[in-house]
Amino acid sequence: RVFFFPSPLSFSLCPGAGGWSPLSSDRYQWLEVDLGGRTRITAVATQGRYGSSDWQTAYLLMFSDTGHNWKQYRQEGSIGAFAGNSNADSVVQHKLQHQVIARYVRLIPLNWNPNGRIGLRLETYGCPYNSDVLSFNGQSSLLYRLTPRPRQMSSESISLKFKTLKNSGILLHAEGQNGHSLTLELEKGKLQLLIRKGKSFSPDIRYLVTLGSLLDDQHWHHVAVEHHSNHLKLTVDKSTDLGTNLYSDMIIFYTHFSLFISSPVSSSLLHLSQGNVTFSCSEPVFVAMTFTGPQSFLRLPRRIDQSSLGISVGLQFRTWNKAGLLLTFELPNREGRVWLYLSKARTHLQIHKSGRAPLELNAGSALNDGQWHSVDLISAGGRLTITVDGDEGASAHASPSFLITTGGHIFFGGCPTEENSQECLNPFKAFQGCMRLLTVDNRPLDLIKVQQRLIGNYSHLQIDMCGIIDRCSPSHCEHGGSCSQSWSTFHCNCSGTGYSGATCHSSIYEQSCEAYKHKGNISGYYYIDVDSSGPIKPQLLYCNMTDLTRVQPSPEVNQHVVHFEYASDEEQLAAIISLSEHCEQEIAYHCRKSRLLTSPEGSPLSWWVGGPGVGQMHTHWGGAPPGSQQCACSLQDNCVDSRYHCNCDADSNEWTNDSGLLTHKETLPVRSLVLGDIQRHGSESTYKVGPLRCHGDKNVWNAAFFDKETSYLHFPTLHGELSADISFLFKTTSSSGVFLENLGIKDFIRIELNSSNEVLFSFDVGNGPLEVSVKAGSPLNDNRWHRIQAERNVKEASLRLDELPAVTQEAPADGHIHLQLNSQLFIGVSSSATENVSLSFRTSQSPALLLYVSSYHREYFAVLLNKLEVRYRLDSSKDAEILRSKVKNLADRQLHVVTISRLADVVSVQIDQNPKEDFNLTSGVEFNGIRSLVLGRVHDSEGLDPDLAQIASLGFTGCLSAVLFNSISPLKAALLHPKTSPVTVTGPLIQSICGFTSANLSHATETTHHLSGKRSGSVGTGQPLVNAIRSDSALIGGTVAATCFSVALPLSSIMRQKLQKHSSVTSLVS
Repeated sequence: RVFFFPSPLSFSLCPGAGGWSPLSSDRYQWLEVDLGGRTRITAVATQGRYGSSDWQTAYLLMFSDTGHNWKQYRQEGSIGAFAGNSNADSVVQHKLQHQVIARYVRLIPLNWNPNGRIGLRLETYGCPYNSDVLSFNGQSSLLYRLTPRPRQMSSESISLKFKTLKNSGILLHAEGQNGHSLTLELEKGKLQLLIRKGKSFSPDIRYLVTLGSLLDDQHWHHVAVEHHSNHLKLTVDKSTDLGTNLYSDMIIFYTHFSLFISSPVSSSLLHLSQGNVTFSCSEPVFVAMTFTGPQSFLRLPRRIDQSSLGISVGLQFRTWNKAGLLLTFELPNREGRVWLYLSKARTHLQIHKSGRAPLELNAGSALNDGQWHSVDLISAGGRLTITVDGDEGASAHASPSFLITTGGHIFFGGCPTEENSQECLNPFKAFQGCMRLLTVDNRPLDLIKVQQRLIGNYSHLQIDMCGIIDRCSPSHCEHGGSCSQSWSTFHCNCSGTGYSGATCHSSIYEQSCEAYKHKGNISGYYYIDVDSSGPIKPQLLYCNMTDLTRVQPSPEVNQHVVHFEYASDEEQLAAIISLSEHCEQEIAYHCRKSRLLTSPEGSPLSWWVGGPGVGQMHTHWGGAPPGSQQCACSLQDNCVDSRYHCNCDADSNEWTNDSGLLTHKETLPVRSLVLGDIQRHGSESTYKVGPLRCHGDKNVWNAAFFDKETSYLHFPTLHGELSADISFLFKTTSSSGVFLENLGIKDFIRIELNSSNEVLFSFDVGNGPLEVSVKAGSPLNDNRWHRIQAERNVKEASLRLDELPAVTQEAPADGHIHLQLNSQLFIGVSSSATENVSLSFRTSQSPALLLYVSSYHREYFAVLLNKLEVRYRLDSSKDAEILRSKVKNLADRQLHVVTISRLADVVSVQIDQNPKEDFNLTSGVEFNGIRSLVLGRVHDSEGLDPDLAQIASLGFTGCLSAVLFNSISPLKAALLHPKTSPVTVTGPLIQSICGFTSANLSHATETTHHLSGKRSGSVGTGQPLVNAIRSDSALIGGTVAATCFSVALPLSSIMRQKLQKHSSVTSLVS
């Protein structure tokens, strides 16, 4: 172990500076840096030991304010390991997703070069951090008063940071006029926001929001309460609860109270302290240790001279597991064994002694709640006691006839894994969690000495930190599912929610009556979930499988104004109407001497209100178009009096009627009816508003027909970072094809027909590609409808085909969980059927190769200057297609801008401000398995056409700028990040303005560069990079500049032909 104490802010990476290498290379080594003061840390970078084969390939990063009580930095809340180096020279930098404020940094190598040792140079990035602090002892307080403001503010906030070892206590209490109050209170390690109206404490006027967890870890936590209009938002660290909407008279503290604990105290604030309040932060040291897995244990010796006096052992622990060994030891002379363990979240003491019946005690309950609990085992004077949390009521006693003690070792948490070890036996599960405040015979144990191997022995422990995390805060369980957890995973209970799956994401109900009908169900009541996995709750509806879907109304009748209520809420109604192919509602008016609408020129006597929300006033009647102020008889030219547009407007003494269907969905449902001409002597009328009837599912039968190989649909990016479900129907005669695909820089998601009887669902969220496949017992290319349902969440991925059982694949433990996509969502074709390329150049050379991109399948894309040509070879069995621009004389030493885009078989080329030119490809649409991108001379001409190979060997002399291939900027990588990006440049690469003027800066804004076409030099020999094509990584080589990419994803192997002719796909993507 080596401790460096450099100047504040950084321990620099200096070429030739050697580096740190511990005497032993194992997982118990670390490098610790004191930054000299609290620092806002934004990034870290590592490098191997100079001039050696020593480097680490993965490591953990720890932070601390005091040099004790370390906290592990986790990416995405769960990922602990950082990728290290692959050689001794390259620098690998990690920008922290969220900044850390700490004084001490500790790096713990996890893996290193197997042919060398641990070797490290470290650099941290950040700036000094200063803040004012207050310290409270549980009995003290500080009061601030503000002069009331003249008017209420529409937006204000309260923010503070706190750290504590106590799991309960009041952080802040604010009172305004009328006795209204706000309280921030810590309760069992969670922060509660309470708002009370007036001085009453009645539960029905308390508004409660709970957020955060495990906040009693003696690390700083950020809290903010924000008020905007009548809305309140609570933020704890990175989690936000939008809280509740408050009535205007509940906005109690912003006009009269404002507090910012972490800001300097203003002179306008009056303060009064009570008790021991200090302007410093006390740092009690409770050294904890973390038992991370089945191999974790701690072995401690016990003094032999104490063995005849009984034994006393105490400890505190916190865990999520219901079971696990706390400690065990042998009785003297190996006559038996003692186990203290957790089972069903209770402590159990079990003693086996030769020739005696087993002795068993238990105490406590619900001890797997993640809180700190104490347990004490005392054997003295013939009495045996176990006590939980110091509560005599939670104690268990026995009076054994033999002495309970040991003169050997005490094992905590588990046993060594050596098969021949008889000193420690564990018939129970190993403990996973944290322990602290260990005492043996009332003597506290110094865990720092244990860490230094001065006392006892241990394995797979993290000492001086508690690594517990709450996987249920925030909860990944959706739709009201309840979350429970163990040390390594969480579980969602979806009972009673109407949803299923690992995170309660997928609805167990269909989206429409049409979907039930498609499954063969008969008429009856069914739960309909119109938005599937969305926020709208399922609703019970009657499905008439032979006619229409009917939504039952519950009307409230009045003589003049009638309002109609519907069983479904507003959101459900809107969704039903939007989802359905057709909706209609009958409206009828039977009259005698009671006019309905009068003439189009006059104000209507009657009207109805309909449409979404509160609706709008409508003066047309059933069967007539909106805004016409007519009835159906006027359109049919059969009104009883041709002078009027409605039968009832004839004001006849005979009974007649105006009836019809309202069919414009934007005007439905009918919400109220106003009848105006019913008070005259002799007037009689009746009315009828029928039920809202909707039928069809425009999503189910909204089919797309892909009639040729190049057919496709594209939509905006699929947004499903933590969970996404995709379902659709398809029928085809093809044996393979891509149903859909969406790409990110590194991530992707894809569903495809892998063979005539197999569907494959694959994606990558940063842990490497994961695949789920389902095989059918019969061919799927039978031109019949088949249904696919795919879901991906933070726990697992699942795929279901028709009525076959769903196949699931668990996600890696503590891996990346965010699916980050940025391309369009392509339906019926792979995203590899599109490119977007742009570059600027200035040269006098012709012919010349400007850009060359090749694949592992002998396919390529090239931009040449011989005139200007774009060459595509997307089918290795065919010759390249040459697309020639009509623009001439581009080798004129002037700056030119070229933009090329392709979607499937359509290629568009634009040069400068000239008109865009469109071309069509005939030999393929997918550019699979991209291998390399080259700027300038191409050294490897294998697979090139002879004439292209000749031009490629000439290199390029001139200026290239703003080169962009999809998301890759190779020149930026070469010039702006030459050390941190895997870039190799051979031959001159000189930065130049390249003839730019203010007039053309709008066309090419990237720094320009000069490329020389000299042919001396050699090709770079760098190693291929995983996912380089999607991570702005490039290898530039050759006499001028070559950019090579290597894709280790299975893109090249699992891209298939598109759905062939006569295939059809119905998509329903959420």
